[in-house]
Amino acid sequence: MEFLYEYGLFFAKVATVIVAVAIIAAIIVSATVKPKSEKGELRLSDLSDELASLKHHLNAELLDKKAFKQYEKAQKAADKQKAKTDTPSQRVFVMDFKGGIEAAEVASLRKEISAVLAIATPEDEVIVNVESGGGMVHGYGLAASQLVRFREANIPLTICVDKVAASGGYMMACVANKIIAAPFAIVGSIGVVAQLPNFNRLLRKHDIDYEQHTAGQFKRTITMFGENTEEGREKFRQELEQTHQLFKGFVNQYRPALELDKVATGEHWFGQQALDLGLIDQVGTSDDLLMQLAGERKVVKVQYQIKKKLAAKLGHGASVLMNSCLDSFMSRNRSV
Repeated sequence: MEFLYEYGLFFAKVATVIVAVAIIAAIIVSATVKPKSEKGELRLSDLSDELASLKHHLNAELLDKKAFKQYEKAQKAADKQKAKTDTPSQRVFVMDFKGGIEAAEVASLRKEISAVLAIATPEDEVIVNVESGGGMVHGYGLAASQLVRFREANIPLTICVDKVAASGGYMMACVANKIIAAPFAIVGSIGVVAQLPNFNRLLRKHDIDYEQHTAGQFKRTITMFGENTEEGREKFRQELEQTHQLFKGFVNQYRPALELDKVATGEHWFGQQALDLGLIDQVGTSDDLLMQLAGERKVVKVQYQIKKKLAAKLGHGASVLMNSCLDSFMSRNRSV
């Protein structure tokens, strides 16, 4: 037991050293390499073909020879009929948005949207899979505004929520012509929150002075280190309420049938509850929708990937290595 403990401790120390070296290397690279604009590439995947290939492969493995030949014959006839009725404009473009606190992912989203708008027509359809619990107002405001571009171009937009579209995530979702959410997906949270610690009493206890100079009465209403005033707090609360009103007005613009007094309380609901309240239009998963559409139309996934810089790759690798080492160490301790 003691040997295992010492081995785990040694392993953790080695991992710590490796992580430290990787971080230092990343800092050096960041300092010496001249900053460049982020570059990426646009990737297109034909989901219709992928699904058809999967279906063909499964049938080849599971059906006997006679049944498989009958399947192939029927499939060829169906493909011929589809070729006669299909037009180039009948397409479905699919995008994913998995947003963090700052909604930094909007950098890729705007590229994807611009690419689709360059070729899409009102006969096409766009599906965006949104997964986000919200974050900074300006970040999600921009993300929602990007989706509005589809509405302005009269291109049907469907938002799918498999896990969560709350707060800023719902700000994005409400723009859609149709919102589909899984039964236990979290939806709503139409509200605004702000919180921060205040260290003023701790600083005074240790005789540390903190000075803050501003020009403008309300340039800084709430501070982490200075002494907050009731006037500043009240102004801050007013700003939060104003932001909430803007949020409610934005939702009302795209979903006017909603009873805002009932749903804009900051609460969240699950899929079926959200349907009853009018927050969404249908309960279901993105997988069901895409499988249905792939059998009828050409479904293309659009993905813009920004190439990671060396420093980011080193940092990510170090983080993965450290987590792996700690997990191994903890698992060894639990088994002792």
